[in-house]
Amino acid sequence: MNFSQILSIVRARWPVMLAILVLTVGTAVVISLVMPKQYTAMASLIVDQTRPDPVAATLYPGNPSPAYMATQVDVIKSDRVAQRVVRNLKLTEQPRVRQHWMEVTRGEGNIEAWTAQGLQLGLDVKPSRESNVINVAFKAGDSVFAATLVNAFVQAYLDTTVDLRVDPAKQYSTFFETRGKELRANVERAQAKVLAYQREKGVVLATEGQLDVETQRLNELSTQLVALQAISSDSSSRQALAQGGGADKLQEVLNNPNLALLRGDITRAEAQLQELTSRLGDNHPQVIQAKANIASLRNRLASETSRVTGSVSVTNTINRQREGEIRASLEAQRAKVMRMKVARDEGVVLLREVENAQRAYDAVLARFTQTSLESQTTQSNVFVLTSAIPPLLPSSPNIMVNTALSIVVGLLLAVGAVMLLEFVDRRVRTVDEVSELLGLPILGVLPKPGRKGGFAGRRIPLVSPRLLGRLPAPRKGA
Repeated sequence: MNFSQILSIVRARWPVMLAILVLTVGTAVVISLVMPKQYTAMASLIVDQTRPDPVAATLYPGNPSPAYMATQVDVIKSDRVAQRVVRNLKLTEQPRVRQHWMEVTRGEGNIEAWTAQGLQLGLDVKPSRESNVINVAFKAGDSVFAATLVNAFVQAYLDTTVDLRVDPAKQYSTFFETRGKELRANVERAQAKVLAYQREKGVVLATEGQLDVETQRLNELSTQLVALQAISSDSSSRQALAQGGGADKLQEVLNNPNLALLRGDITRAEAQLQELTSRLGDNHPQVIQAKANIASLRNRLASETSRVTGSVSVTNTINRQREGEIRASLEAQRAKVMRMKVARDEGVVLLREVENAQRAYDAVLARFTQTSLESQTTQSNVFVLTSAIPPLLPSSPNIMVNTALSIVVGLLLAVGAVMLLEFVDRRVRTVDEVSELLGLPILGVLPKPGRKGGFAGRRIPLVSPRLLGRLPAPRKGA
């Protein structure tokens, strides 16, 4: 079937097509007029991930991904948000809602969940293309109710996003608080061990001053011992010289003024004795007296020399005693320093335990502080861009759109009906169909009867100039 045949069918049955088209359009218009008016209120949200998080002090990764935006759309459409809207607006306390719930469910189930499911039917959430904006729309028979529901859904979504962030932070905060108490107890136990060890060993592990002081004292004692050893060696050599008959060679003897006077007196007395002996002889009383005087002086010199050399022995004994005392003090100080070093080396383990426990406690305390701040936050990264206001014009039914659609649908139905009628009651409407049905060539077409300009007006040719067929070729032998 070609286009000319379809056109002839439509031309022949146009009253049927017109009736179907008028009926379809009229039905659509009547239904549009009869249908209750529906108002659509819309609000928009923006997901801001360009500013840093004021609590965590971290930057968001930039523009949200499509998966993140789809997740936010699913959160807005979730039962949790819808049930929160029901609770915020106290819809379950309205008598009409309870009555309708009783009629539909006969009191079975949860009225809050049932009401939330009903609200979700009128909710429409769509993210904008290539932007961070989410449009939230709600359709209802009352414009004020629709705007109220949209704003309620937006606020419930914002509160839910805050809860989704705060609830885990509260759980983590409780965990870190409990863990922090345990770690603080560990720090206190480790510090108690350090204090007990310090009291037991008599050392201070927190500072290096005590060990430095004791080490310095050890060095001073060592220096004193070396000096005393030199002095003791010198005094020992002088004592040996004094005891060996060389007392007159000692510096103490040579530098002693009394001994010097005695030696001078002896020299003068010996000179006088020599003069008297040469003059008076050995047996003269003056010579004998002079000899006795010299012997007395020599005894005094020997006695004074013995006294001086005795002080050298005393000095040597004192030096040796001091050397022994310093040596004993040095050994005691060396043992003390060694004990302190051993105690300090052992205490380093305890100090490291305290440091490790303190470090773990500080880390948990920092996490506890951060999670505590996050658990008290009241904002998220989603903000209201525009709030919904009651629309002035209904969004449905749209008479113009419905009429245009009914015209298209009516034309399709009319064409379909005409073609169905044509297949049921098949008629010949074109010259081509006659040739196809009979299988014979057409020589001409006569005009319709009553056509203007027929036989009375002008000459009608016997054969129409519209020749549609060809004569068959003559057979051989005919």
